[in-house]
Amino acid sequence: MSMKNMMTADPVLLTAEIRALEHLTALLPEPPQLMEKAGLAAAQIIRDQLHKESNPHVLVLAGPGNNGGDAFVAARYLKEWGNAVTVVFHGDRNRVPPDAKLAMQAWLDIGGEILADMPDGDRNWDTVIDGIFGIGLNPSQSRPIEGKYREWVNTVNRMNIPIVSLDVPSGLGSDDGCIYGTAIRAALTVTFIGLKPGLFTNFGPECCGTIVLRDLNILLSSPPHPHIWLLNQKLMHSLLPPPRPVNSHKGSFGNVAILGGSTGMIGAALMAGRSALHLGAGRVYLGLLAENAPPVDFSQPELMLCAPSELLTLSPLNCLVVGPGLGQSAQALLWLETALNSEFTLVLDADALNLIALHPDLARNLSQRNVPAILTPHPAEAARLLNTDTATIQNDRMHAVHQISRSFNCYVVLKGAGSICCFPDGKRYLNTSGNPGLSTAGTGDVLAGIIGALIAQGLNPGQALLLAVYLHGTAADYLLQKNHGPLGMIASEVIGVARLLLNKWIYQNANPSNPLHETL
Repeated sequence: MSMKNMMTADPVLLTAEIRALEHLTALLPEPPQLMEKAGLAAAQIIRDQLHKESNPHVLVLAGPGNNGGDAFVAARYLKEWGNAVTVVFHGDRNRVPPDAKLAMQAWLDIGGEILADMPDGDRNWDTVIDGIFGIGLNPSQSRPIEGKYREWVNTVNRMNIPIVSLDVPSGLGSDDGCIYGTAIRAALTVTFIGLKPGLFTNFGPECCGTIVLRDLNILLSSPPHPHIWLLNQKLMHSLLPPPRPVNSHKGSFGNVAILGGSTGMIGAALMAGRSALHLGAGRVYLGLLAENAPPVDFSQPELMLCAPSELLTLSPLNCLVVGPGLGQSAQALLWLETALNSEFTLVLDADALNLIALHPDLARNLSQRNVPAILTPHPAEAARLLNTDTATIQNDRMHAVHQISRSFNCYVVLKGAGSICCFPDGKRYLNTSGNPGLSTAGTGDVLAGIIGALIAQGLNPGQALLLAVYLHGTAADYLLQKNHGPLGMIASEVIGVARLLLNKWIYQNANPSNPLHETL
């Protein structure tokens, strides 16, 4: 990725990086009061965004660490602004960290009370502030939320009122998006200093609600350099290809080949081919392995169907997509090996990944290639590539995608809730688009075709991967709204919406005043 794109993207920070920033801030000659700033920011958001025209009764759950300190500060401001505030704290007041102890005392100094448990009779709260753990939960020590804290979390989750989590919903892993025992289901998460990976992947999107960042205006002369970024609309605009020149032809937009389509799975290859065609590739060829393969796709006659032996002799090919409907036969193995030994940029999906996981020689060939390859595993395929199980992959998606990329020297997207893209140099991008409607057959084939089409049109592998992943998810989000839910979304309808969106983005990005984009 270019330096321009790096400056455009929103950084995402691991817990260790957040701690490092906090440490560097504390060493400043006049260190800012981060806890005071965080609590005030949360209180302002509750006042200005949730309860603009009323004085809410707020229940505050304060934990034993600095997240609890943030909660005490927020409680103090809300009370000073005339709100009724009930604060509950469980633990030893003498073991609270120094800054949190000061925040607790400041709450008491304005006449605030601290209850040891949630009152049974009072259920007239309008908002709950979750300040139990934040990033203070330590998953490395396998400490799931339990006891009184678990009881609190489960109780407020059953209430039909908005929960505002401070930094990270309690129980959610800040780095991995895992749930440790139980977790708050927030309507709004106010996160401080920087965005965290766990907010966007695994169970994060289910627990966080709307995410609002308050960076607390930390100014350091030499801040640490991030290596994870958010894949969102802002970054997407920097990835778009330019509008097509008037003086162009089909050869201007590249050639994509799809290798797959074994008996009983021809549809997967056809889906990938149609996707590549509709997303702008100049020519799309399909090499089908099935003995009874049709000579033409009557629903999409623009696709050129041929035998695999013929496919790999075509020149020039800008991208070869291997895997949709490939199967794991001896013939599939032979053609995958041939593809790995070729000089084509590869997109490897589905059974191409499973065969690589089964055959160390193929894995070695892949890792030693001098031409880029993009891998698109879902968690089960990722587990096979790393010789582990799906739970292990999901428990640390950020590490898993990096491990696959490093092991095979490839670009990788680990699909799932909050898909993660990783480049061979270790840079990672967390996708913010998509929904459960994509949990249906064929959507992975569509994604592979989109990636191939973008490479054929001149994007480099990293740009093509990021734009395709974001576009694929955004098309599903469009369909989610149109269909009023994710049920019954099918892969083929994602293709048309993705084409519409890509055209709109390209022409709107190039010339916002052009009326063409308004009709798309």
